[in-house]
Amino acid sequence: MLVITESDPELPPPPLELIPADVEVVAVGATPTDEQLAAAQVVYIWDHRFADLGSLLRRAPKVRWVHAASVGVNRLLCPEIHDVVLTNSRGVFDIPIAEWVMAAVLSHTKGFTESWALQREHRWRHRMTGRLAGTRAAVVGTGSIGRAIAERLMRLDVDVTLVGRAAATDPQFGTVRASADLVLVAAEVDLLVLAAPLTTATTALVGAEVLTALGPNGFLVNVGRGPTVVETDLVDALHAGTIAGAALDVFEVEPLPEESCLWSMPNVFVSPHMSGDYIGFEGDMMAMFTSNLTRWLRGEPLHNIVDPTVGYVPS
Repeated sequence: MLVITESDPELPPPPLELIPADVEVVAVGATPTDEQLAAAQVVYIWDHRFADLGSLLRRAPKVRWVHAASVGVNRLLCPEIHDVVLTNSRGVFDIPIAEWVMAAVLSHTKGFTESWALQREHRWRHRMTGRLAGTRAAVVGTGSIGRAIAERLMRLDVDVTLVGRAAATDPQFGTVRASADLVLVAAEVDLLVLAAPLTTATTALVGAEVLTALGPNGFLVNVGRGPTVVETDLVDALHAGTIAGAALDVFEVEPLPEESCLWSMPNVFVSPHMSGDYIGFEGDMMAMFTSNLTRWLRGEPLHNIVDPTVGYVPS
């Protein structure tokens, strides 16, 4: 039996019709019954906000595989997950998130925010803008999303450095810098893009020291997880002109509180955690799951297995 958790009311429901007809599916609400869970062998966490997996697994003794509709699984990590296989939706959101980053970076470089403001005022004011070609960027996160971002930046003639958990040599991107050296890396680049999962190592990774190193011409993009950035330090840096601006799709608290000054700062672009969401994404997510489900039913190895000790799919 496959149990699918309820969906986020702001997002499309799971397309259950794509699941093979011979698989018994139970779509449960916020409080599944013991009877529903007792027979479950597979659990699909469709709601990315779900954060009570430990309790659910303790009531579902037959579950051997949990799949997450999201890429980030920090909410699902619990002692009980070590007794089952956990997979995620790595790959579905790579290109959409990379496109969002390109749009944000180009908008900043070409001054679109100021152009839109002047347009609303019916003001014709010629000015010079920057060039993206020839700039330097660091992408924090060596998973499939970070790599998709790096590839597209390189196509626009940006000099890209990947930053990972540890220093390494990559056949496509050359030297990978360690996140422990992020202050040094930030001092060398114009763009700092965060696309890392939330782990103990990435929590509060970007604070005042990194932002100061990034400098007054530096631009920060965060499409990873909000707590990677110390938000009070970011606000201070934006107010002081320590960095030029930021494009933020994720925040320490979501939804972003109405009273947050980030909403109204002229050098900040706020996006409601939607950089990876696109029309039809629910079908692509389900197709990825059903492909793995076929492998599961055949007893074949699954794709996108998360290592719960680090919190992501090892490259």
